[in-house]
Amino acid sequence: MKKNKLVIVGVGHVGSYVLADAMKLGLFSEIAVIDSREDVAFGEALDQSHATALTYMSNTTVRSGDYSECADADVIICAAGPSVLKTEEDAMPDRALLAEKNAEVIREVMTGITKYTKEAIVIMITNPLDTMVYIAENEFGYPKGRVFGTGTMLDSARLCYVVASNYNIDPKSVTGYMMGEHGHTSFPVFSRLNVKGFGEGELDQVFEGKEPLNREKMGKQVVKEAFAVLNNKGWTNAGVAQAAITLAKAVMLDERSVYPVSTTLHGQYGYDGDVALSMPCVIGRNGVEKQCEIKLDEQETEWLHKSAKYIQETMEVAKTGKNYM
Repeated sequence: MKKNKLVIVGVGHVGSYVLADAMKLGLFSEIAVIDSREDVAFGEALDQSHATALTYMSNTTVRSGDYSECADADVIICAAGPSVLKTEEDAMPDRALLAEKNAEVIREVMTGITKYTKEAIVIMITNPLDTMVYIAENEFGYPKGRVFGTGTMLDSARLCYVVASNYNIDPKSVTGYMMGEHGHTSFPVFSRLNVKGFGEGELDQVFEGKEPLNREKMGKQVVKEAFAVLNNKGWTNAGVAQAAITLAKAVMLDERSVYPVSTTLHGQYGYDGDVALSMPCVIGRNGVEKQCEIKLDEQETEWLHKSAKYIQETMEVAKTGKNYM
């Protein structure tokens, strides 16, 4: 009998948070962790195993292992590879700088996974995310829709937070999302932003804001929020881990929830198999059940093409490694 099983590849700053969130979710009966540092993987698994004896924790079986653990996995979350490093004050580090190194890591990970399965849903976190998603989704014969990335889910949460903070309201009352790259070329879809039906042109009239709503300013503020975490804390992990677990839950419960995740485009916005980026998608038991091409206004369309071009330039860097096609 198949169990609700999660495999986490890479248990560094991000992967360890994914593991902790997954343990508290109470949805998985079995969790396996894989890391090139076998002692770290063993230690993380043992630490969480001890916690199962505490009152409010589920008795989830958690252990470390190798890629054979993927054979009967329902969901695999990949957080392997180096992370973006802290930079000088006020500097905005570029996730694309990791492209060549992490392309090698993701090709190794996907080789390990596909040796045992092409059925599990694979959720990518590794940066530069969109390029890593493209490699994983297109170079290993994995079924369409079963590999995708957390994309701009966290960026979108930051957008809702920034807008809500401006109007002193609950971020969950804000409906809005970012599209494009998970990085500094991501952009807010302000034409669809609303607070319980009040749209972009009405917010300043209905809610008392600290300052008027401004597309350029708020879009840049959302991007800066990520680097404010990074440059103060040294890394980002809590938000993106929660995004990954939210997606895993949507898969396991076949929620058919709509989230902005990173996938390869197939005819949307003039791109066909030549770039992966974030757009609204229906997430269910089969992964990406549907890509939802929403109409963008002129400025947003310009931002999307700029973001896609940047991702494609990063993809070229990643292609300098061994050809796995």
